[in-house]
Amino acid sequence: MANKLNPKLDEALAALRERARPEQLGAMARFGLTGDARLGLAVPTLRALARAFKRDHDLALALWDTGIPDAQLLAGMVAEPAKLTVAQMDHWVAGMRAWDVCDQACTNAFVWSPLAWAQIPRWAAREAAFEKRAGFALLAVAAVHQKQRPDADFIARLPLIEAAADDDRNFVKKAVNWALRQIGKRSEALREPALTLAERLCARSEPSARWIGSDARRELRRRA
Repeated sequence: MANKLNPKLDEALAALRERARPEQLGAMARFGLTGDARLGLAVPTLRALARAFKRDHDLALALWDTGIPDAQLLAGMVAEPAKLTVAQMDHWVAGMRAWDVCDQACTNAFVWSPLAWAQIPRWAAREAAFEKRAGFALLAVAAVHQKQRPDADFIARLPLIEAAADDDRNFVKKAVNWALRQIGKRSEALREPALTLAERLCARSEPSARWIGSDARRELRRRA
């Protein structure tokens, strides 16, 4: 049945289903690309669709609420970051069920919102794995894309990394590590504080903290 309230949503869902790759779902699942009703689209295909549909915030919100991972990936690509509210971002974060959905929403939408930076400590304190990951994924992509943000802001976020380093869940610890590495690579002024933290993590008793610290230390030392 056609959606009289949002015919563009019907058009977008039809385009997604037309490009579905069910034969890829097994291989994708082995890399953690899971989620009910996933269609198996490749990211370049989703980007091409995003260019065709252009930025459309109402469409983004409707796509997200389908719960289809591919539609949620497209939602981040067509969202209008300046229109994102904290409530909308919280709703998206609560609905994340796969790491690629989390990371793409942070990369394509959240990082460009003026409201997102303040949400990092809130999400980093969450218990649910992908909600917590969102805090650190956003911190990582902010280190790359928010060129005008002062280094002091990132130094102030390092305690979040230290506090979460004992979480051994794969999708959490990898995001914590990602954030530490990206902060350390952002500037020479940040490399030393990041390396100092990495050294502290290497000396901790928790295996996840040691892994995060050693991996970050190895990369940051290569850049010296």
